[in-house]
Amino acid sequence: MFIPILLLLGTLGLSLLASWRVKKVYRQYASVPARSGATGAQTASAILRDAGIYDVEIVEQDGMLSDHYDPRHKRLVLSSMNYHGRSLAALGVAAHECGHAIQHQMAYAPLHWRMAAVGITGIASQVAMWLPLIGMFTGLLAPLTGALIMAVAWGIIMVFNLITLPVEFDASRRAKLVLGNMGFIRDDEMHGVRKTLDAAAWTYVAAFVTTLVYFIYHLLPLFTGRSQDE
Repeated sequence: MFIPILLLLGTLGLSLLASWRVKKVYRQYASVPARSGATGAQTASAILRDAGIYDVEIVEQDGMLSDHYDPRHKRLVLSSMNYHGRSLAALGVAAHECGHAIQHQMAYAPLHWRMAAVGITGIASQVAMWLPLIGMFTGLLAPLTGALIMAVAWGIIMVFNLITLPVEFDASRRAKLVLGNMGFIRDDEMHGVRKTLDAAAWTYVAAFVTTLVYFIYHLLPLFTGRSQDE
């Protein structure tokens, strides 16, 4: 029982640290206006046009850092602060989401792998959430059987998070390049954009590390023949 508590506290601490870091850096550079004067929405629109993408809708959504690209509906969603914002952070986030739209247009393989894995990853997440409770209260599953199912579930989630890493890092790389090339961000402003996007990337690294730890934890009993509770 002691090891699961340590794992929970350790991975929770890692996730909270990554989340705190990205919010701290974002707030810092959300208060620094870009000298180009463009809003996040204007920047995203220009980047998409420059890439020859005319079928992606740019929409505003409430919520801090709720920004994302929806490949199924071809919709680029920007939080209100980034949609209207003229800061280094706003332009960096907007360009990052455009990076995903460009990936979609050019059939970037890791993005399509991630899209294909969404359904099974959702099922695996439900299994990882509810199976321990079912096993605890019903006793229907043998310990090693439960460990096998949990290892498979966490393995699927871990692979999904692993695929996410190149998708996110590539989108940030594209964002930095296009902001400079199109003149939205000057050389002496790029530091703020880089720090904002790099901090966000570490949240995905933390998610991958967390799922890797839980995958290994549930996999070990299958090799040792002992349940975690022994």
